[in-house]
Amino acid sequence: MRREGETLLLENDLTLEHASRLLTQGSDEIANGARVVDFAHAGKVDSSALSLMLAWRRRALAAGRTIEFRNVPDSLMSLANLYGVGELIRN
Repeated sequence: MRREGETLLLENDLTLEHASRLLTQGSDEIANGARVVDFAHAGKVDSSALSLMLAWRRRALAAGRTIEFRNVPDSLMSLANLYGVGELIRN
């Protein structure tokens, strides 16, 4: 993960193996003004990625901000819709 302006560019796998580190790193960036999370260059994703998105959204809302998710993989959106949370991460 790296930051360009207000955008977090995801460049790693978003899987259970990396979830704890990414949660902390992403939460810190959101607390410091990141407003967009871009999945364009993300590696593999699993249900952990959905958990990360929801956690980052909660943190942004708690800080009185919004968060936008861009280039979310179709497989991840399908999973979000299956779980009934697609509207929470769709922009």
